[in-house]
Amino acid sequence: MTIFLATDHAGFELKEKIKNELIEKGYQVEDCGAFEYNPDDDYPDTISIAAEKISEQPSDRAIVFGSSGQGEAIVANKFQNVRAVVFYGPYTPQHTIDVTGKTSDDSFEVVRLARVHNNANILSLGAHILNFDDAIRAVDVFLQTDFSNEERHARRIEKIINLERNKST
Repeated sequence: MTIFLATDHAGFELKEKIKNELIEKGYQVEDCGAFEYNPDDDYPDTISIAAEKISEQPSDRAIVFGSSGQGEAIVANKFQNVRAVVFYGPYTPQHTIDVTGKTSDDSFEVVRLARVHNNANILSLGAHILNFDDAIRAVDVFLQTDFSNEERHARRIEKIINLERNKST
């Protein structure tokens, strides 16, 4: 599995730190830019590169960075086969059921559920919202969690894929 990274100036520093951590952990990482800090760059230019890679190989993953992560997820979700989700940070779950059906107190459960239920393949992080420790923990959960392959979740993803196909015809 290749992990694609992309950002604009707002997430550049966080992307570089996450990239170094992922390489240190032995992941195959491909940096899609930005390759230097440029306050005048535009996130669609780099995020679209990573999203195109995931569109072509949806079993790979991408982590994209921006100020809030919202615009980046919007760009990524324009591409077929992409399911990008935004993570704002840990929270205190209330009556949250984890993937095993038990009540969860894991403040990163939303990332886990994005993988288990939705087979999300792009994680979008807001560099102006998250600190490094929370960002790397979210990335670890995202990369270490598999899709459940439960029939109901697979069926829903297939419906999403069909919506994408119908839109492009």
